[in-house]
Amino acid sequence: MTMTSRDRVFVAGHRGLVGQALVKKLREKGYENILTRSREELDLLDQKAVEAFFAKEKPDVVFLAAAKVGGIFANNTYRADFIYQNLQIQNHVIYSAHLFGVRRLVFLGSSCIYPRNAPQPMKESDLLTGELEITNRPYAIAKIAGLELVHAIRMQHGKDFFSVMPTNLYGPGDNFHPENSHVLPALIRRFHEAKVSNAKEVVIWGTGTPKREFMYSEDCADAIVFLAENIKKDFFESSALGKSIYSHINVGSGQEVTIRELAEIIMKFVDFQGALHFDTSKLDGSMRKLLNISLLQDLGWKGKDSLLEGVRKTCEYYNCLNK
Repeated sequence: MTMTSRDRVFVAGHRGLVGQALVKKLREKGYENILTRSREELDLLDQKAVEAFFAKEKPDVVFLAAAKVGGIFANNTYRADFIYQNLQIQNHVIYSAHLFGVRRLVFLGSSCIYPRNAPQPMKESDLLTGELEITNRPYAIAKIAGLELVHAIRMQHGKDFFSVMPTNLYGPGDNFHPENSHVLPALIRRFHEAKVSNAKEVVIWGTGTPKREFMYSEDCADAIVFLAENIKKDFFESSALGKSIYSHINVGSGQEVTIRELAEIIMKFVDFQGALHFDTSKLDGSMRKLLNISLLQDLGWKGKDSLLEGVRKTCEYYNCLNK
């Protein structure tokens, strides 16, 4: 059994970008017993509180979307916070799910788990084959540890737990903080504020040449729920992965764009008339991060929103779309 409409489904991190999209998608598909808890109601950094929640609520299915996340500035600045808090959240939720009889758990990782110089596009089997990108290494190591814990519980205890590796996500409910957000929402805010203040230019970190893959959050949620509903328990042993030492699936759009091209798209939607200035003294990060999504596609899932449509919707959500 994978999932049924009667299942008690706990979405950890339901206020985050992908968590919001997951709750919306699950409700659209008829799941009525959705469990959510705010940080004030349940601190996932508190092991005893997490165990008490699982003992009382007894969820059947868990989507672990809760994490401390941020862009290149936040990852590089708050390195200790990123590795410590993510390890704690993952350990508490994943192991409590095991201890208290959760039937199926889906852990959300990040494409930064792959080596910075991995062949492009990056396959699931590229994990642990090279050095990580230094700017987000603590976060990546935490996510790799979560991935390994999920796989270890699967192997040792036969639990139906697996992981998904989403690419860079964006959409309604994103974090638009000027320093701690990811590149796409940060650029939306920067161009909007520049337009409102009649600034002559917008400064963008780096050279603008790195390529990134972006996926609309509701597309990602659709893919994750699709996998949770369709993957059989023995999939990772019987699929094209063979007797794999991994139990994760890449989730992405399969399309990439340079940071300069992304800035130009947002610039047009916001209708900013000034200039672009690239601050080459700042770090670029990895030059390319494209996921190989052939496994996801072979399972029958196809995305819906193009980058242009997704950015348009996100600008509209932020109330800065020039109509």
